Amino acid sequence: MCDTNAGRKEIAVVYQADGQEIRLTPSIVQNYIVGANNGKITLQEFKMFTELCKVRNLNPFLREAYCIKYSDNEPATIVVGKGAIEKRADRNPQYDGRESGIIVLNENNEIIERKGCFHLPNEKVVGGWASVYRKDRKYPTYCSVAFDEVAGKKKSGDLNKFWSSKPATMIEKVAKARALREAFSEELNGMYEAEEMGVALPADNEAPQPVQDEPVVQQDDAFVEDGSAEVVDAEVVSLKDL
Repeated sequence: MCDTNAGRKEIAVVYQADGQEIRLTPSIVQNYIVGANNGKITLQEFKMFTELCKVRNLNPFLREAYCIKYSDNEPATIVVGKGAIEKRADRNPQYDGRESGIIVLNENNEIIERKGCFHLPNEKVVGGWASVYRKDRKYPTYCSVAFDEVAGKKKSGDLNKFWSSKPATMIEKVAKARALREAFSEELNGMYEAEEMGVALPADNEAPQPVQDEPVVQQDDAFVEDGSAEVVDAEVVSLKDL
């Protein structure tokens, strides 16, 4: 059913993700992805988010991509969902497995590189590492990450609850994501997980809800070649009809 009020129009990005048509407009991203009560996204942030989703075939409604914005005065953080990087690496026919773990400083001030996330209470987690193997390369892609450089912190400077309670798990995930992205740069460029960006993903039961019904324009291409937004005359529909 069409909305007869054609007074307002929005740009829209329409693309396919795993055989499903995805339509995104600024109001859809704001209300359903960012959250109506969170910071308001800019047109540039909308473009950056939708271009990532479109190029990497991500469906944000299945929590494969997130646009996180805490306030109007802070820039949006765009990240992919849990496991999105690993899943795309797994699909590559050249993928040949990976190894990953943590780097600890023991009581004798020795730096030890260890597989997995196990560490003793008297050991300090100081980093993470990962190696990714490809069938078409002789040597693996190795990446090591210092804990203090990437650990998520609160405004006070203290570690946030995830990094303070699970330091080994968090740093290992960051190292693994970086190594996978370097090994498969063509497929994974621009895809960052929440752990790398120091933000927390919304809980499954905290899906934002729209505060009002917004009319949108059905349009196959929201942006022209120079990157500017383009709005054309088109049928105006209600989000309830999408």
